[in-house]
Amino acid sequence: MSSRRSARLTAIAESAAAKVVELVPPTASVVKSRKRKAVPKDPEPESAPVTPPRRRARKDTTQPPVTPKSASLTAESVQENGSTPPRKPKSAAVNRLADPNRTNAPLFSPETSHIVDPKLASAVSPSKLPGVRTTTANLLEEACAHLIKVDARMKTLVNAHHCHIFSPEGLAEEVDPFEALASGIISQQVSGAAAKAIKARFVALFSKSDGESTAAASAPAEEIISSGRRFPQPSQVAITPIETLRTAGLSQRKAEYVQGLAEKFASGELSAHLLADAPYEEVLEKLIAVRGLGRWSVEMFACFALKRMDVFSLGDLGVQRGMAAFVGRDVAKLKGKGGKWKYMSEKEMEEISENFRPYRSLFMWFMWRVEETDVSTME
Repeated sequence: MSSRRSARLTAIAESAAAKVVELVPPTASVVKSRKRKAVPKDPEPESAPVTPPRRRARKDTTQPPVTPKSASLTAESVQENGSTPPRKPKSAAVNRLADPNRTNAPLFSPETSHIVDPKLASAVSPSKLPGVRTTTANLLEEACAHLIKVDARMKTLVNAHHCHIFSPEGLAEEVDPFEALASGIISQQVSGAAAKAIKARFVALFSKSDGESTAAASAPAEEIISSGRRFPQPSQVAITPIETLRTAGLSQRKAEYVQGLAEKFASGELSAHLLADAPYEEVLEKLIAVRGLGRWSVEMFACFALKRMDVFSLGDLGVQRGMAAFVGRDVAKLKGKGGKWKYMSEKEMEEISENFRPYRSLFMWFMWRVEETDVSTME
C-alpha cells in the first residue's frame, strides 16, 4: 500500500516539474537566442547614418568660407589682412633742380661707382627755393607747353606720345657714361640683336675678376645679361690686349676705339663730373676728339644718356623726313640728287628748330614720331 502511494506521489511530482520546465526555461532561452541573432544586424543601420553626417558637417564648416572670402577680397583688404604679399611700390623719382641747357641725368662714375649729380641739381633743394623752379618733376611739362606755344600743331603729337626720356622717371635713371659711349661704338653698323650679343660677350670677358672663368664669354647673351654682371671699368679695358677684346666679336677697329675710349676715362681726360657740368659745346668737342665717336653719335649720347634738352641733329635722316612731313610735304615723292634722300635742307631744318630752343631735343624726338622712326635702341 505504502509503496503504491509513494510511487503515485513521485509520478505527480515529476509531472509538475516537467510543466515548470516547459513554461519557464524554454522562454528564456528563446529570448536570449533572438537577441544574439539580432546583434550582428544592428550595427549596420546604427553606424551608417551616424558617421557620415559628422564628416559632412566638418566639410561644410571648413571649406565654404575660403572660396567666397578670397574671391571677394579687394586689393586694399588683401594688403590689410596679409593673405597675399603687398605689391612693391614703384620707386619715386627724386625731385631735383633741372636746366634744359645742362645735363639732367645722375651719372654713374665708371671707376668709383659714385653717383654724380650736376652742380645745379645738387646745390639747393627745390623745396628751399622761393618761387616756381624748373625741376625734374615739371621739366617735361614745361617743355611740352613751350613746343605747343611755338607751334599749335605740336599739341596733337604731345597728346599722342609720351616721352619717357625726359619724364620724372626717365630723369631718375642712373647712367654710366662709359658704358653708354662704348655701347654706341659696339652697335655701329650692326643689327640690334648682334650688338646685344657682342656687348654681352664683352662684359663676360671681365667676369673672371669676380671669381668666374673666362668660359662665361661663350654663354648666350640672354644668360649673361640676366646674370647682372656689371660693365667693366675703363681701367680694366685699357690694359686688356686688343686680341682679347676681339674675342667678344669686335672688329679690329672697334676694339681699338673701345680701348681708346677707356684710356680717356682711366686717365681722367673724360669723367662723369665733366660730362655733368661742362657746357654742351665743350662736351661735343671732348667726345668728337675720341676715335670712333662722330658728331651724330655724340648728339645721340647727349640727348638719350645725358638728358640734355637742347640737342638737335641736322644729319639725322629720320628727323629730316619727320620735319618734312610735319610741314606738309609728301615725303614719298622727295628724293635728292645722286640717289641720296634729301627731304629738307639743313639750313631749313636749323631755321625751323631754332624756334623751339631750349627744348630742341624734345622737338627732335617728336619729329621721329611723325614718321614712326624706331629709336628704341637708343632709348
